[in-house]
Amino acid sequence: MSSIRIWLSNYLSWFTVPTFSITVTDVLEILILAFLVYSFLLWVKNTRAWTLLKGIMVLVICVSLVYLLHMDTLIFIVNRGIDIAITAAIVIFQPELRRVLERIGEKKIVSSLLPIDTNHVTERFSDKTVNEIVKAASEMSRAKTGALIVIEQNVRLDEYERTGIVIDSVLTSQILINIFEHNTPLHDGAVIVRGNRITAATCYLPLSDNMLLSKELGTRHRAGVGISEVTDSLTVIVSEETGAISVAYKGELMRKLTAEELKKLLVMAQNKTAAQKKFRLWKGWNKNEI
Repeated sequence: MSSIRIWLSNYLSWFTVPTFSITVTDVLEILILAFLVYSFLLWVKNTRAWTLLKGIMVLVICVSLVYLLHMDTLIFIVNRGIDIAITAAIVIFQPELRRVLERIGEKKIVSSLLPIDTNHVTERFSDKTVNEIVKAASEMSRAKTGALIVIEQNVRLDEYERTGIVIDSVLTSQILINIFEHNTPLHDGAVIVRGNRITAATCYLPLSDNMLLSKELGTRHRAGVGISEVTDSLTVIVSEETGAISVAYKGELMRKLTAEELKKLLVMAQNKTAAQKKFRLWKGWNKNEI
């Protein structure tokens, strides 16, 4: 028995249990890596990246076999084509990468950490404009008149205005209804709204390639979602077939809304708040400031 114990001690003498010392930096690094991996998986799930990623995985497997079998000619071609493949991947994923960077920019991380001294009101349009849009959408819904109203927010829509006809008119429900009336010169395409004015009509919008959208949706809805994917605009859509009111925002489509629900979304987009942020690093505190 003692000989067995001696043999085991000699055999396992090389084995040592490593000691771990976890610091705050290690925990922070793990959290950052976990967040990045989760964000990447979420991005893959919600975009067409998953289909393309499967194709890339197949190519990686094929390239691995080429190296394992020492196929010199194919290895030479692969080595020369890596730079081209990376450039092609960036071009293919360009819309998704652009959307990710826009989402990061919308977080306003820097401004929240370093608030600059500002004092301004950022109301985009008036309560009257909200009521006029809701009234027009409700009447066109009852009459089953198709409509596509793009409401500009922070990102300018000049490039899409140039595809249409300039109007530059105060927004009223009567003008919107007349624009989208059947068989009128301006009814086809989208109307762009900036502030309290209609800037252009018959504008062409980019179509969404989101495969998760219902097949029953037509070009009008796909255009509304498409413009919301590349800008921060809010788009009001009235279906010509069913009269249903929908809103597209940040790539999402909210369907079959009531007039009250539409008004709530427009009030949120109205952004009727006074932003007051003060940063006193060098200037010191104001008198009587708490």
